[in-house]
Amino acid sequence: MRVWRPYTQMQTALPPWRAVRTEGSRIWLDDGRVLIDGTASWWTACHGYNHPHIREAVAEQLARMPHIMFGGLTHDPAEKLAERLAALLPGDLNHVFFADSGSVAVEVAMKMAAQFWLNQGIRTRTKFLAFTGGYHGDTFATMAVCDPEEGMHALFGPLLPAHAILPLPRDEASTMALENYLDENGKTLAGILVEPLAQGAGGMIFHRPETLRTLRRLADANGLPLIFDEIFTGFGRTGTMFACEAADVVPDIITLSKALTGGTMALSAAIARSHIFETFLSDNPAHALMHGPTYMANPLACAAANASLDLFATEPRAAQVAHLSARMAQQLAPCRDLPGVRDVRVCGAIGVVELLRIDDMNALKRHLIDAGAWIRPFGNIVYLTPAFTITDEELARLTSAIRSALVET
Repeated sequence: MRVWRPYTQMQTALPPWRAVRTEGSRIWLDDGRVLIDGTASWWTACHGYNHPHIREAVAEQLARMPHIMFGGLTHDPAEKLAERLAALLPGDLNHVFFADSGSVAVEVAMKMAAQFWLNQGIRTRTKFLAFTGGYHGDTFATMAVCDPEEGMHALFGPLLPAHAILPLPRDEASTMALENYLDENGKTLAGILVEPLAQGAGGMIFHRPETLRTLRRLADANGLPLIFDEIFTGFGRTGTMFACEAADVVPDIITLSKALTGGTMALSAAIARSHIFETFLSDNPAHALMHGPTYMANPLACAAANASLDLFATEPRAAQVAHLSARMAQQLAPCRDLPGVRDVRVCGAIGVVELLRIDDMNALKRHLIDAGAWIRPFGNIVYLTPAFTITDEELARLTSAIRSALVET
């Protein structure tokens, strides 16, 4: 066991299947089988695998300049990408800090919010407010703002700084509880952090746009930076280009990754509004944002991201997501009548079958593979986050595989 695999108990897990090729929504295995991908490789390959426009952009950049440090130097792919992201995002989310993973982007966003106060001479705001059901990454700072009970990091609880993890303000009672908490503790907080519309790895839990409007109102009332973690939801996954658009809310900082490069390579960004950025402008060197991933703004990744944005501009991704959403809702609905199913829900290009429990995860995974479907259940969730370009026939194979697996395993 040379390779230590992610989120895997190495003693009991099934051996990994060996992939040799990808195209569109299909994965070829070394034994000749072809799987329909229901996850878009952890929600990244929104245009499908190996899109020629992205592939050609990366090949061209590879021949010119595969990498250059971003400290003291810049390059056109990064400058162009920053301009395009700022133009796409709402409000004055204009200041783009590139990183290399979602967890790091969230850490940078947290540092931005904390230093927003420190640069003003305020040192008492040492905690963040995040929410039950939330997941923000696997690094130490991000583990500390994940749900400590439902998340996967409870083991590390004693090692992590204590932040406030409360229920989302979904109704009058939870809104009042949050208001009371902020009245009593708001001056200890550096910011509020939330996954908008869909909490991903915490259980694929959805909430309404009104919840985000409530958070914006409460953040403003308490003078707190509001951070939207759109690592999962950004770039069309929930139906709009960014989930914040559905609520007509502008966060103070937004984090992006996953589909940013169309599933081609690692890249992320933490993007701040002007009033956040301006607190870092100073004659004092200590007021600078002291963060710099080695591969930040990698030219290959920026070229892939620019090509991905081209596809959003020239191909009908929003219409494809709407069509995909309707088809998933229709095809997953019969699962509601199956024994052991707690809920079936769809938000944009996310389809979820929540079970009471999964007794034999390995048996479920084997059945899905045998049915020709690459689907990654976790906890008590079987979910789909396919490429937006998946065909109706391919989607039908995925939903059929889920229904048969729930009946036969």
